[in-house]
Amino acid sequence: MSDTLWVVVIVAGVLLLLTLVAAVVLLVRTVAVRRRIKAAGLPVNEFAFWGALLYVLSPVDLLPDPVYLDDIGVLLLALRALHASVPAGLRKSPAGTEPHE
Repeated sequence: MSDTLWVVVIVAGVLLLLTLVAAVVLLVRTVAVRRRIKAAGLPVNEFAFWGALLYVLSPVDLLPDPVYLDDIGVLLLALRALHASVPAGLRKSPAGTEPHE
């Protein structure tokens, strides 16, 4: 193989690895958020959580499996839905700001 082709293969491999890491981090974060919401005794958007989990683990995807962008998008939507299920007064505010009520 030529040097240029090797560079392309290595860059593509690194990008695929980074998207996989991002998907795994978001999956772990989604599970942790659901666990914290349930531990607080708050209602959880179960459809968003289980739907995202099934989509990520399912072999059927919108994009082929080495490309995890669709999985990342689904997990981000699930995190947003879980965040929205928590009443506004109970959400953590960013550092240095007061919660909005």
